[in-house]
Amino acid sequence: MPQSTKPVMNYALPDPLLDLLGQYLQERVTPTIEIDPAQLAYRWVGGQTGYLEPLAVNLFLNLDDLQGIDTQKSKLVQNTRQFLKGYPANHVLMTGTRGAGKSSLIRALLQAYHNEGLRIIEIARDDLRMLDKIRAAIKALPADCTCRYVVYCDDLAFNGQDESYRTLKSVLDGALDSEQDKLLVYATSNRRHLLPQLMKDNVNIYNGQTDEVNPYETIDETVSLSDRFGLWLSFHPMDQNTYLHIVHHYLSLQQKVDAKTHHDNMHGDEENKGADSIDELPTHIRAAALRWASERGGRSGRVAYQFSRHWIGQTQLAAEDNHP
Repeated sequence: MPQSTKPVMNYALPDPLLDLLGQYLQERVTPTIEIDPAQLAYRWVGGQTGYLEPLAVNLFLNLDDLQGIDTQKSKLVQNTRQFLKGYPANHVLMTGTRGAGKSSLIRALLQAYHNEGLRIIEIARDDLRMLDKIRAAIKALPADCTCRYVVYCDDLAFNGQDESYRTLKSVLDGALDSEQDKLLVYATSNRRHLLPQLMKDNVNIYNGQTDEVNPYETIDETVSLSDRFGLWLSFHPMDQNTYLHIVHHYLSLQQKVDAKTHHDNMHGDEENKGADSIDELPTHIRAAALRWASERGGRSGRVAYQFSRHWIGQTQLAAEDNHP
């Protein structure tokens, strides 16, 4: 059969079109995700075309520093230890009042268990669609890697038009490969139901004013995401005594630092005097701490910590001003 004698035509796209095509692909293709087990924590940045940014973690916060949430703390520690040992463990949803220590627990967990293989990957709600790629990167780690990863999402909540929650649902429980022994999701939220439940939905159902054939399925959808977290931890507003106890704790920590400094520079009876600790808050500090909470509109561990920083800094500055 005779071969065609027609010349082969080479078509080349114009350079401006190639540039546009390259820009289009760059904006929509996620770079390869690589995870270093030696890195304690990452944060996802850059949206769909982003990357895992290594974080320089400050491991100063200890689990013992978190006061007034002993029940929640013990349950979270128990779940995390199961996870690190390779035993079954649950995804965790921490909900409740702001400033109660939900986010601080995550940082304290890393401080306590990073030597046992705990690693943290922080991801924003708007980037949850990248969870599948992060999960694939964790799954691709060497088989002898003993690190286990908690994907941490702070202040998690969705509006009715946000579809990114479906990716989270799939990772939590739904995809065929969603059960992994090296990845858990820990999330914090000020609301227990992560999708909004509207009164009008119930009213429409009761009055027959909805176009849906099965309107109750809409309500089921709004609660299904929260249900996929196996462990729920609720944080409640604290009473006055707990708040003052936390203030006392943070001030005592600073006193221990001052006592150690005194110990390094003094000897004998003066050294022992510097090591004494207060048994309870002096009246003027107690009054100032309560006034601080009143001005902030409530009592919480965060407010107690902020007051302690204010008081310690104010005291140190006054001492320096008085002894130039």
